[in-house]
Amino acid sequence: MTLLRVVLLVLLPLQAMAAIDVYQFENEQQEARFRVLAEELRCPKCQNQSIADSDAELAQDMRDRVHSMILEGKSDAEIVDYFRSRFGDFVSYRPPVNAQTSVLWLIPLLMLLGGGTLIIFLLRKASARADENDSNQGDAP
Repeated sequence: MTLLRVVLLVLLPLQAMAAIDVYQFENEQQEARFRVLAEELRCPKCQNQSIADSDAELAQDMRDRVHSMILEGKSDAEIVDYFRSRFGDFVSYRPPVNAQTSVLWLIPLLMLLGGGTLIIFLLRKASARADENDSNQGDAP
């Protein structure tokens, strides 16, 4: 029984190491670009995960493609455009401002304006009540 535990303890780290992607780059700048792009690109199959965080097979394929495109000398914009052409603007955490994505950019602004308007309205209402209470107390003998 002890031998079985020892074998399992020895083999467990090997399985964990098998899940780690290892990419070779010509320099540190390429590796840094890879890390940034892998965090910037969203896995189309996963629920709000970057391709760096996803274990999906599609994310693995995307990481491999990013790696090969960096080694080919493609720019970051070319790489992002490549994935946008295949998966749409959803693939980027920073979608471009255009007619299709305008809602994504306008909703936070509208929520901020609506919240500010609501706060101003509530403050004025509370101020009016306080003024009314002060004037009513001033009339009492």
